[in-house]
Amino acid sequence: MNNILDLSGRVALVTGAGQGVGRQIALHFAQQNARAVIVNDYNGKRAQETASIINDLGTDTKALAVETDVTNWRAVNDMVHQAINQFGSIDILVNNAGNAGASTPEAMAKQKNFIDTEPEEWEQWIAVNYYGPMYTCRAVVPNMISKKYGKIVNVISDAGRVGEPRLVVYSGAKAGAAGFTRGLAKEISRYNITANCVALSTMNTPAVSSMTENEEILKKILTKYPIKRIGEPEDAANAVLFLSSDASSWITGQTYPVNGGYSLNQ
Repeated sequence: MNNILDLSGRVALVTGAGQGVGRQIALHFAQQNARAVIVNDYNGKRAQETASIINDLGTDTKALAVETDVTNWRAVNDMVHQAINQFGSIDILVNNAGNAGASTPEAMAKQKNFIDTEPEEWEQWIAVNYYGPMYTCRAVVPNMISKKYGKIVNVISDAGRVGEPRLVVYSGAKAGAAGFTRGLAKEISRYNITANCVALSTMNTPAVSSMTENEEILKKILTKYPIKRIGEPEDAANAVLFLSSDASSWITGQTYPVNGGYSLNQ
């Protein structure tokens, strides 16, 4: 049987790929024979580290590290044009860059109720989690249309599906990204382009390590999970790989929860 997840000949752009889930997605793509992976992160050193790991895999995948803030439209547009000029196309776009703020126990305890926030505080959540995916899609989709092929996967949060107290604006931004994805999917499906979301719950990444390494806090977290562990980057990357491959060619406009049962799809 042929490898239905094979990405031979495909060029992928993964935002926020300097660590955690984004890095694992980039590695999954290289291991499935992607022609090239553009590794984006706002931290250039992290992006270069991921690119170096890919190059050390011994595959034929070319890795390009790009330091770009996805909340800056001009910078995103320049990044996409650079990638297309170098590789000819972007066949797969994964919007993984996102932010829920500091995840230390102390920082989470200080998260405010919505009515205690001011409008100027909302931008940090909206810019990266909502405008970021819109900027990259706007920059990439014209090339996909010209090639009559494309795969878009927007990584959101279960907060955008069920809502989380004291993360109200973040929940709204992630829900907005999901709604944007559904609308976009209906516009571009005629060009053989699919757009889907993967919704994550607590993942074992550097951003939450200070919480998950505390046994008491972890035990409390896991009371909400039928599968009694938190997610690993590989869990998320497996779902993203499927939606980025031709194995999912008749799936679009959907949200796939990867969450250990934290919340259930209807």
